[in-house]
Amino acid sequence: MATPEEFLEGKVVLIDKPLQWSSFQAVNKVKWSLKKHLGLKKIKVGHAGTLDPLATGLLIVCTGKFTKRISELQGMEKEYTGTFHLGATTPSYDLETEVNATFPTGHIDEKLIHDTLPQFIGEIDQKPPVFSAIKKDGKRLYEHARKGEEVEIATRKTTIHEFEITRIALPEVDFRVVCSKGTYIRSLAYDFGAALNSGAHLTALRRTKIGTFSVEDAISPEAFENRLEDHTA
Repeated sequence: MATPEEFLEGKVVLIDKPLQWSSFQAVNKVKWSLKKHLGLKKIKVGHAGTLDPLATGLLIVCTGKFTKRISELQGMEKEYTGTFHLGATTPSYDLETEVNATFPTGHIDEKLIHDTLPQFIGEIDQKPPVFSAIKKDGKRLYEHARKGEEVEIATRKTTIHEFEITRIALPEVDFRVVCSKGTYIRSLAYDFGAALNSGAHLTALRRTKIGTFSVEDAISPEAFENRLEDHTA
């Protein structure tokens, strides 16, 4: 474990964000642990890329002078694994909101699923979910959405480097995707369902890699605190 001086100079801490935690909560836990166990009264701590509360996995947390590297780290490609549920959509494109529409799935088989994949590989146009933190007219999109306000959302270019189906157990489909910064996997779920002439929403998501950093090398926020505690005991 690094010294207080090393954390101030700058360290990258790989956190495996738990389900239901916000990225902000995870960063705060790291910051609180550093202050409590290393006696650091003041230290900068930030993360390089938000994960939704309903997602788990790799969160890069930078301390001290390394917070200046956050924008550089945010630009790296990311890998995710997860599950689409076919035959239904939700307003948030995931489990944050209730199902708002159902669609037939009887025509969907493994061949159709695999034949649909190629249209999502390479540069694609994607519309961010209305339940997202992007700002429109000075407010976050999710603030408009929760008030029931209609908002026109522009599509944006994103790149899907790899997209594979790892399990099919209809109505569930598991996937692995490698994509550029700014890709919404929830939108990918929604668009994939529409391309199957049905609907889909995201029911599980885990970020496994950011650039060369892997979740296999990450620890939970509690484990990070325990290591600090053991180190200073």
